[in-house]
Amino acid sequence: MNFFSDERAAELRELFFESAQDQLQELNEAGILLETDPADSDALARVRRAMHTLKGDAAACGFRQLSELAHDIEDLLTPALVTERGEVVAEIVLSAADSFHAMLGAHRGNLQPPDITELRAHIRSLAQSPKSVPGSQPSHSRHEWTGKDRQQILEALRDNAPVYHLALGIDPSLQMPAAALQLVRAALEKCGTVVAQSPASGVPLQTLPAVHAALSSSHPPEWIRARCQVPSIVSDISIEPLKLTEDEPRDALQVLLEAETAAESMASLTGENGQTESPAEGTPGAAGASGGMLGSTEAWLRVETGRIDTVMNLIGELIIGKSMLHRAINEFDQRFPKDALRNRLGDVLSFQSRVLGELQKSVMKIRMVPVEQLFRRLPRIVRDMAKARKKEISIEMAGQNTDLDKSVLDALAEPMAHLIRNAADHGIETPEERLVHGKSARGTIRLDAYHQGNQVVIEVTDDGRGINHEKLMRKAVEAGIVSQEEIRSMSHDEILKLIFHPGLTTAEEVTEISGRGVGMDVVKTVMDRLKGRVAVESEPGRGTTFQLIAPLTLASIQALMFRVEKQHYAVPLDSVIEIARTTDGEIHKIDGHEVIRLRDQVLSVVRLDQLIACESSSQKTRHFVVTIGAGSHRFGLIVDSLVGEEELVIKAFEDRLVATELVGGASILGDGTVVLILNVPAVVSHLTQKRLLEVAV
Repeated sequence: MNFFSDERAAELRELFFESAQDQLQELNEAGILLETDPADSDALARVRRAMHTLKGDAAACGFRQLSELAHDIEDLLTPALVTERGEVVAEIVLSAADSFHAMLGAHRGNLQPPDITELRAHIRSLAQSPKSVPGSQPSHSRHEWTGKDRQQILEALRDNAPVYHLALGIDPSLQMPAAALQLVRAALEKCGTVVAQSPASGVPLQTLPAVHAALSSSHPPEWIRARCQVPSIVSDISIEPLKLTEDEPRDALQVLLEAETAAESMASLTGENGQTESPAEGTPGAAGASGGMLGSTEAWLRVETGRIDTVMNLIGELIIGKSMLHRAINEFDQRFPKDALRNRLGDVLSFQSRVLGELQKSVMKIRMVPVEQLFRRLPRIVRDMAKARKKEISIEMAGQNTDLDKSVLDALAEPMAHLIRNAADHGIETPEERLVHGKSARGTIRLDAYHQGNQVVIEVTDDGRGINHEKLMRKAVEAGIVSQEEIRSMSHDEILKLIFHPGLTTAEEVTEISGRGVGMDVVKTVMDRLKGRVAVESEPGRGTTFQLIAPLTLASIQALMFRVEKQHYAVPLDSVIEIARTTDGEIHKIDGHEVIRLRDQVLSVVRLDQLIACESSSQKTRHFVVTIGAGSHRFGLIVDSLVGEEELVIKAFEDRLVATELVGGASILGDGTVVLILNVPAVVSHLTQKRLLEVAV
């Protein structure tokens, strides 16, 4: 049965794929908690809620295999089984999360989903294992409920309240079964909600051997037992938590009913544009709400990222328009300095600037997300690495509420995964090795994030063996990256940065995890693309710290503009340390590169027309020197003239337009002038490789 048009169904499936990622994250986090502490009832509840949500949402979208796997696991997760065999159950939960991830990817790409027959067989065998169910199943638990009763019980279980199966034996000497049935029903209703009952009230009876009831109640079983002891009617009572047995098939009608219920809920929560009210990530109820994308009533709006980007681009155009208006008003002021209209135009510009500034801040806040969304993906990687390498590793986090642009956060996911794997594989030692060196058997990886001006700094620190400088230098020479003579003159920082060179690895053993000469160069490549940088500090025997330093946003910057020849350039204002004047006579050459003496220090300077291939026709002898800082490094740019400070909206362009990585973007001024924005980290890297850069003392 198709509930929606093809277009509408596609929108709902896309919504499901997005919501399912939250549920998978819940499974990973809660599964790790269960593995650590099987008695953690909150973790068990989180897993059950995530499974329940995936089951219903997948059924609504027609992904029956995914829905049935979630159903299998949901039925498996009883407190008794988890307590008794917690590690095994946690392993199944994490394996299921991986299977769900693969299945979602296949469904999204219209590919054949992976075979999960073996996983489902393992789940069934665990559920049917004598160890998993102490004692034998009482005979009443095999009571045959009708299809309608089963559906009602299923709906009750969705509310996550305890549902009990009560079998009340009736005194065989009873003479009035119909009246007895009414009394039993009244007793049950005082204990909770009667979800299903057999036989039902009002049915003509000749005998009444027993009454079966599915009761939803928050009261404990013994409390219920005491209140269902109807004198002279009830001879014995059996109570146990109700669960659908593994061998009970889910027929097509049951799946259809679940899909219909879920689809109706989904339709009521989605508008014509496919927008869905749901809790934002990181807010209470976001990942564990019983309804997931189908059951939330919070006043949150899930909006496609592309729509936010469109709004941000339009704001960028408004900023350019503001610049055009500002230039027009200045020109009017010069032509008509005594015209009374000039003050009114100034007021209009001030008002427009203020409103536009607030609008830009509001949209930027929408784009900003806590780094917690990145951090929470990483414990699963650490857990899997530790098991694979037979290590004991804990992970600590700080600064999870540090905000940054969603696009920057997504771009940092890959380098962070590489750094975490590197720390767990290369950094943290085996328990035996750590004990020999006087450390605790368990190693620690610490994540931290904080703001630094208009940048965000994310640190990955481990207390492992550190980087072996001698081995790193030897490997670099063997790989032909540097010569023996060059490496003798390299500084400590320059040696450490060799690990970012493509193809260089210090691993003695090539494994499936690392040691293939890939990974760390990917980190540097991504950071360069983000116009950020990566720094590393390491102490042999004590550990290593990597710092990823990235801009808070890639949308706009406050920049200093200057002119070289006829071209306008800009650098981020927070990279500018100072501006000075110099002459050709004050510029000297040392070891083949130009320097000036500034404040009793020697500062390397470069001419932008030499750095970026372009023709130079300038005959000027007096210049401006813009001192740029990047970490501990300083260098000066020799420029012809300064244009001023301005907020620039960064426009990406194709690589063929500018054949250098030293330019990271462009912007357009109000008069149509194109400004090239320098990629400061790339410039620093370029100068370092050419040994033009002096380290500030």
